[in-house]
Amino acid sequence: MLGKRTIVSALMVAMMCSASVALADGGTIKGVAKWEGKIRPSKPIQVDADPHCAKVHKGDPLLSEKLVINANSTLRDVFVYVKSGLPAGKTWTVTEEPVVLNQVGCHYEPHVFGIMVGQELKVKNSDNTAHNINTQPKNNQGFNNGQPKKGMEFTKTFDTPEQMVKFKCDVHPWMSAYCGVMEHPFFATTDEDGNFEITGLPDGTYVLATWGERFKKGQEMTVTVTGGETQEVEFVFKKPSKKKKKKD
Repeated sequence: MLGKRTIVSALMVAMMCSASVALADGGTIKGVAKWEGKIRPSKPIQVDADPHCAKVHKGDPLLSEKLVINANSTLRDVFVYVKSGLPAGKTWTVTEEPVVLNQVGCHYEPHVFGIMVGQELKVKNSDNTAHNINTQPKNNQGFNNGQPKKGMEFTKTFDTPEQMVKFKCDVHPWMSAYCGVMEHPFFATTDEDGNFEITGLPDGTYVLATWGERFKKGQEMTVTVTGGETQEVEFVFKKPSKKKKKKD
């Protein structure tokens, strides 16, 4: 995340982030992710090892994206998705529009995003320095591609659902991104204001789940949608209390 943004960070638990895939008809679940507890400033990342990165961020530091909390305690980069409740055996059309993962300002944009199985992922290098894209999947075929020049692009797809696939750059060890690979289009990532929206849901009762880099287990919530209505929800995260050691 680039500097000069009004954000603060705390120790534990959850971008842009990818927007939900909008469908024309059906119900909507919209909501917000919030942080409960003390807010601390995000820590700046040292990027001086690369002259280009140092130049780009001179006076405008790159900040940690592990837990991005706004001044009003809303959370960015929380991945929200329908975990269960969709009609059994139904398949969903893969959107033709690719998801774009850009390397710009010596970080990945977006930091957290979703993609459907079989949907095209376009990876771009918009920096005037070399990057490589090294994925760390457990269920999918990984790849490690170099992009030594600005303007280079390549495309990939994932064949199997997976939560979450990590991306990293071996040239710049502070760079990371996370991708949720889904069988359906009912997912979103909280935006810069901590909001998300999932549209086009058939009537039904769903388990809505979350993932964040600092709270990987996340939370779950049951939501019922009928008649094309909109349901509003709120996820609240907080730093877990430390367990006290038992005395002998």
